[in-house]
Amino acid sequence: MNTETKIAVDRTTGKQYPIEFPTSDIVEQEILELNYSPDGITKREATQRLSEKLGLSDEQKVAVRKQGERYLSIFHYGVVTPAFDKLVREGKLEQPEGSHKPYVLFGSTSPLHSSDGDIEEIYQQIREKIAGDLLQEIKANSPAFFENLVIDLLVEMGYGGSREDAEAVGRSGDGGIDGIINQDRLGLDVVYVQAKRWEKNVGAPEIAGFAGALAGKGANKGIFITTSDFTKAAKDYDAAGFKIILIDGKRLTQLMIDHNVGVSTVKTYEIKRVDSDYFIEDAG
Repeated sequence: MNTETKIAVDRTTGKQYPIEFPTSDIVEQEILELNYSPDGITKREATQRLSEKLGLSDEQKVAVRKQGERYLSIFHYGVVTPAFDKLVREGKLEQPEGSHKPYVLFGSTSPLHSSDGDIEEIYQQIREKIAGDLLQEIKANSPAFFENLVIDLLVEMGYGGSREDAEAVGRSGDGGIDGIINQDRLGLDVVYVQAKRWEKNVGAPEIAGFAGALAGKGANKGIFITTSDFTKAAKDYDAAGFKIILIDGKRLTQLMIDHNVGVSTVKTYEIKRVDSDYFIEDAG
């Protein structure tokens, strides 16, 4: 069996030492050959099965690496997890129920259960599922990550010329402003951004506060984005003299899908029709 070297650490002495594990190609092939139940398989379950199937020694099973203050299993986190991630990217595995849920072989089950073959309906259901998964991933990350995600999205949407024309400033506590996008190179036209990674809905006081922050910058337009929703009072708030665009979690994830932020294409299907003109015989 081909192997590759990983670096482990002794929990007692803290010393590092090399240890061999099966190569990624071997592990990926073994993952595809696992017996998948209708409910799928988790990475933790796969790790246990693979350790037996590949005949790992006790030393390989307990080998760990240190990450911060934690000791992580090399086989699970350094071998099996990357293999699963790669197989998902290649379209060989999928998670029908979303992130952090069991894996199945791609195409072995359909979460959509479409009986009428309506392609547009299936497409919209796929979008809704991806949108839900995106929102889970966003909420699992830090507010600082969310601020940068928002800037990336707005740049992809055409706000500002490039990523260099935008910056996330929320961590500096810049008067309630989380991001700044220069619409032109000289910074004469600026859009200010407020980003809230919240579970609770955003109310009118937050919109009023953002308007006040805009006034402090001498600006009159901004974008307020949240992972949750806006209360009716927030939507109805009259920020006289200010143009404030509100983007809730549902619209945010749809925009991310539309502009390819945080998503990647797995497969592309072409819809064909009969070319009637081809079947017209030349009477001459």
